[in-house]
Amino acid sequence: MKKVYANATEALDGVISDGMMIAAGGFGLCGIPELLLEAIKDSGAQDLTFASNNAGVDNFGIGILLQTKQVKKMISSYVGENAEFMRQYLAGELELEFNPQGTLAERMRAGGAGIPGFYTKTGVGTVIADGKEHKDFNGETYILEEGIFADLAIVKAWKADDTGNLIFRKTARNFNVPAATCGKICIAEVEEIVPRGSLDPDMIHLPGIYVHRIIQGQHEKRIEQRTTRKKEEA
Repeated sequence: MKKVYANATEALDGVISDGMMIAAGGFGLCGIPELLLEAIKDSGAQDLTFASNNAGVDNFGIGILLQTKQVKKMISSYVGENAEFMRQYLAGELELEFNPQGTLAERMRAGGAGIPGFYTKTGVGTVIADGKEHKDFNGETYILEEGIFADLAIVKAWKADDTGNLIFRKTARNFNVPAATCGKICIAEVEEIVPRGSLDPDMIHLPGIYVHRIIQGQHEKRIEQRTTRKKEEA
């Protein structure tokens, strides 16, 4: 089975369509599948739902799809770095399902494990719990959260072999592993594709069974918040 594709556009061919739910890895701008997001924008697909910790920034990451109004709903835990995200939500132009970060990660992991739902204490007594089933266990109240089963997962990894085994680099692992597992189809963009058998099995973070298509590319790796000290006076 061919898994390696020439570029993001080719990898999305026959996969991307209107109305899809897409699980996207990344945290802020760390470990985001930037090449695939650009290709999704270029595809013109509309009415997309994204399950992602956030939406990047205004002109990078999922933010570029908000600018073109290709996203109808976000399932996220944080909106603070993207002014257009906030504007669309407050204006009623974008549907938003808030999830605590741990809950969002577990919803993706549950979907990848075939678990339709789970109970958690996180969010009890807040707007997060509105409309959700409540259940008591040992005198404590929990709410039911549903697993995320996405049509497509897009992730960013450091290294891969041609069978799809992935290694993520340090904090860039973040949401990428659970996002990858919960998609019916998973496409990974990587910095380097190495020969089969060259990856130490004990170092593989995501087995290739979860990954259907791979591309290799150059990444910009923007810094989301750059903080520097002023040059000291001579």
